[in-house]
Amino acid sequence: MSLRRVVVTGLGALTPIGNTVPDYWEGLINGKSGAAPITYFDASLFKTQFACELKGFDPENFMDRKLSRKMDRFAQYAIVSSDEAIKDCGLDLEKANKDRIGVIWGAGIGGLETFQNEVLGFASGNGTPRFNPFMIPKMIPDIAPGIISIRHGLRGPNFATVSACASSANAIIDGLNYIRLGYADVIVSGGSEAGVSISGIGGFNALHALSTKNTDPKSASRPFDKDRDGFVLGEGGGCLILEDYEHALKRGAKIYAEIIGGGLSADAHHMTAPHPEGIGATKVMQNCIKDAKIHLSEIDTINMHGTSTQLGDVAEAKALCDVFGQHLYNMNINSTKSMTGHLLGAAGAVEAISSILSINNGIVPPTINYHTADEKIDNKINFTFNKSQKRTVNVAMSNTFGFGGHNACVVFKKLDD
Repeated sequence: MSLRRVVVTGLGALTPIGNTVPDYWEGLINGKSGAAPITYFDASLFKTQFACELKGFDPENFMDRKLSRKMDRFAQYAIVSSDEAIKDCGLDLEKANKDRIGVIWGAGIGGLETFQNEVLGFASGNGTPRFNPFMIPKMIPDIAPGIISIRHGLRGPNFATVSACASSANAIIDGLNYIRLGYADVIVSGGSEAGVSISGIGGFNALHALSTKNTDPKSASRPFDKDRDGFVLGEGGGCLILEDYEHALKRGAKIYAEIIGGGLSADAHHMTAPHPEGIGATKVMQNCIKDAKIHLSEIDTINMHGTSTQLGDVAEAKALCDVFGQHLYNMNINSTKSMTGHLLGAAGAVEAISSILSINNGIVPPTINYHTADEKIDNKINFTFNKSQKRTVNVAMSNTFGFGGHNACVVFKKLDD
């Protein structure tokens, strides 16, 4: 069976370092940190008092107040990032066959803040149940693709993927395969998350997962640095318009890159910790390369999962060595989480966008905040520390791993005509 080729024709991003794709890219290449003290609630009694929040975001600039109040912030972020991507792709939805356009969207948690606020409201009352009638639809992760489809009348495949921090990478891979197999011509894919809340910060603090460098938030996310002490929680959304290559050609679409493969694996090891030998990370990259039908020597750069945790960074770096051998030292490796923080279910999408823009612009964004070498990590690897590096990028890979041992990997290629 011949599989259809799939290309990326539109991008949308809402991130802690830029609220549009151009602003996001500008922030990346300039090594901008999105970390700052939390403004959404009083975090003075929390172990972690900072996060990578969105800056200057007002949902009413994108939708009316009545609609915005029916949605959790993660769904608002989905609307804004997908609107940008749909506009960017230039598809005339009035003329398109909307039965062949779907939405596959990732969210690791969904409406966490909605659930938190409803329960807090009930607990502060006299026991009389007074819940918002929109509580359930605001909470569930699949409401995001549902709302996107309603907004644009898209009647193709429509569902959410949930695999913790790998969620939006899973959505991209599902979108790739649905188009490859002929179930759709276009898929609006990506993910969004809004975890910066009382329960989000409190819950991850209880796991000892977050950095506690409260005196210097901007330097807290420091992947592969010896003194890293946990990830910095971020929020936002990212969207990729995936399209059948022939469909895109026929309408004269701008094409950013071809998505040539996706890999999946499981650590089968621990609820929250990665396998210490990086077995799942090794396997997911091997599976991705096999699916893409390329040789590992063709890969120029990898945007790592690189969360700035003690265990995760070591395991992923070991996996790189196991997969790529000597070719690893010819590549640029980076972690954009050093700037954006960890967007959880949206991470795979926003980091895939960075990989695609590296192909288009010939620049690999930096891994910022590096100061001290970690003897457990091979320091011959070029982690693109502290400053962007120019290079020709023909093939770019992006890794995303999630609690539960979920691993997803996607790879993009400069389009061969």
